[in-house]
Amino acid sequence: MRLTAPGYLRFAQAKEYVATFGGSEANVAVSLANFGIDTEFITRLPQNEIAQSCLSQLRSYNVGTKHIVYGGKRLGIYFLENASISRGSKVVYDRADSAFATIAPGMIDWQAVFADATWFHWSGVAASLSPEAADVCREAILAADKLGLTISCDLNFRKNLWNYGKSATEVLPEMVAYSDAVFGSHDEYRKVLGIDMADFKALDTSYEMDLVSYEKAAKEMVAKFPRCKKVFIEFRNTINANHNTLASVLYSEGTMKHTRVYDITHVVDCVGVGDAFVGGMIYGLIAYPHDDQKALDFAQAASTLKNTIQGDFNLISVAEVEGLMKGDGSGRVSR
Repeated sequence: MRLTAPGYLRFAQAKEYVATFGGSEANVAVSLANFGIDTEFITRLPQNEIAQSCLSQLRSYNVGTKHIVYGGKRLGIYFLENASISRGSKVVYDRADSAFATIAPGMIDWQAVFADATWFHWSGVAASLSPEAADVCREAILAADKLGLTISCDLNFRKNLWNYGKSATEVLPEMVAYSDAVFGSHDEYRKVLGIDMADFKALDTSYEMDLVSYEKAAKEMVAKFPRCKKVFIEFRNTINANHNTLASVLYSEGTMKHTRVYDITHVVDCVGVGDAFVGGMIYGLIAYPHDDQKALDFAQAASTLKNTIQGDFNLISVAEVEGLMKGDGSGRVSR
């Protein structure tokens, strides 16, 4: 559960908080469900009214919840202080001893979960909360691999969550090795996998990306993880907290594809932007199986639109994404 200080208040000023739900994998599931993909979200929740509220919201977006397991004391929480201009946002996590942090191998029947599945997506957040959560993440990956599912992963490095004695660089590479598609920001590839590349410093849409550097990094990624057939690198330059530029690249089958640069001058909420990209990309790969460029453009447009939506979930339609892909970013009233 996300508790956000209203408007641009600081934590010290807030007397009340706006409660919403989210999280990396849930955000991806909501995006896919909005795009018409049959999706099941897997987690562990406590048996109380707060968890029931979370379930109700997931179900309202047509996300499947039938394989969620129950137990533990509480739902994980994080507090968010919104950014403004030169002041960055702040996050305070309160996830210790949550139902998910205390999950353990054997609690989820992965054979049943994956019985009708074709794709399994996981993120580094799932492995960051406890040794047991990391073990369950590994358990799921191995089960998905055994059953022949496509596996994708989002590196999703959150330094403040890795507190149980092991680092992301020690835990995640073994799991990444089973992934057919890998997502991450250029900074996450550096910090988690030790793959360096040129910075992204776009100030506007005329910026020329250093595709040579990014292709070199992607080739290094494929050399380290031969199973990875698609390497996605997401870029964001924070000119100030409310003005960002975005772009992305995809390396696949020996070729590099890239999007145009998007210039977002009035960011509403940047939480979940990377998850929106992942959801858009998975949809794109399913909907346009022979057109990686179109799939990449769809993902970047979906991610760009998420910057305009409050909350973790990217509540947009395929038609809205395709409209932006075609250049309709005017924001005019649709009558």
